[in-house]
Amino acid sequence: MPQSREQVQLSFAPVVKRTAPAVVNVFSRRTVRSAASPLTQDPLFRRFFGENSPFVAPTERVQRSLGSGVIVAADGTIVTNHHVIKDADEITIVLADRREFEARVLRSDERVDLAVLKIDMHGERLPFLELRDSDELEVGDMVLAIGNPFGVGQTVTSGIVSALARTGVGVSDFRFFIQTDAAINPGNSGGALVSLDGRLVGINTAIFSQSGGSVGLGFAIPSLMVRTVLAGAGSGGKIVRPWLGAAGQPVTAELAQSLALPRPMGVLIKSVAPNSPAARAGLRAGEVVQSINGHEVEDEEALRFRVATLPVGSTARLAVFRNGTSREVETVLTAPPEDPPRSTTDLAGSHPFAGARVANLSPALADEIGMDAAARGVVILAVDRRSPAARLGFSDGDIIAGVNGKAVTSVAQLRELLDQRPRQWQLQIRRRDKLLSLTVGA
Repeated sequence: MPQSREQVQLSFAPVVKRTAPAVVNVFSRRTVRSAASPLTQDPLFRRFFGENSPFVAPTERVQRSLGSGVIVAADGTIVTNHHVIKDADEITIVLADRREFEARVLRSDERVDLAVLKIDMHGERLPFLELRDSDELEVGDMVLAIGNPFGVGQTVTSGIVSALARTGVGVSDFRFFIQTDAAINPGNSGGALVSLDGRLVGINTAIFSQSGGSVGLGFAIPSLMVRTVLAGAGSGGKIVRPWLGAAGQPVTAELAQSLALPRPMGVLIKSVAPNSPAARAGLRAGEVVQSINGHEVEDEEALRFRVATLPVGSTARLAVFRNGTSREVETVLTAPPEDPPRSTTDLAGSHPFAGARVANLSPALADEIGMDAAARGVVILAVDRRSPAARLGFSDGDIIAGVNGKAVTSVAQLRELLDQRPRQWQLQIRRRDKLLSLTVGA
């Protein structure tokens, strides 16, 4: 039986007092230019009124965004979501004591939806949150979410860890989230998810809701990924992640039975890129990767996340299953090579691909756009929606496999084939796992 009132009373106040001062508001501002009217895109309209007419000149409006952030170092280093400060012209940080500072961006990574900001404190040390290893969390652990929902001011909500390693939430390229039922609402993005020892375990990022408000399905980026982004924030420049060079699919119950696996888990390898870390480790199609560095992987998203949180040059230990036996292999992770050079080209002219932007697929580009590690050839990166390529249904991610009976291997070769003037075009497009054929009149 409780012996005192203090033993009966449950309060998060001591944790909040330690952590709340390290959570800030993030205000971003950007100027958006838009056409005064859709008619201004008509050349006849522009010719009639003139290029300098107020009817033709684009209009400007200011777009503002509100989110939250977390101070992770006493010198004023702050972590928030990429989508909170995306394309911002100005970023203002408001501390818990209501002081305001202009921030600069040290790193912003759209693929993981994280950004690192810095404010100049002129030697003053700020309260900050230490990072806790998110792999220590267990389902059922109590957590607090701190942020500025709907702009009402700093708010603290509590809940539990509802699930770990959620990979079905498509809000970033590396889908691997902590799920919580702590109330998270618009404006909480970039705020802190903290454990009851007062350390940061995640950055609140997204909610699942049909109404726009919290329904108990909130998602946070694990601190393991936050630590990885912070480690390279000071260097600036291009973000380079390690590359395994293998693509696969989740192991279903049917696959597990056919592979003699005791239960459905892991990633069934479909392809291995030549000269990749996976190839050097002896990984082959048909094998199942069950874990990396001791952490089980349920699907390809989990495998990609685990690889992405390791530094380039580190050693990865893979537990691999094949033909009823398990083995462990090691490989040194490298950066994906830019070979061949991508040679990005905007296609124009009288041919079916006019209006498409294409490039040579390399391991670096395939990893960048989330395609099969072993994919090669010429890929469509973007399509002008008013172009012949768009009218024919081509889209980004399509691989141009063949033109008039000839296999396409490079952008240079594709341009040579398109310079010809056949009576009709015979085209082959690889879209995901399908090969599509199309005949177009010249």
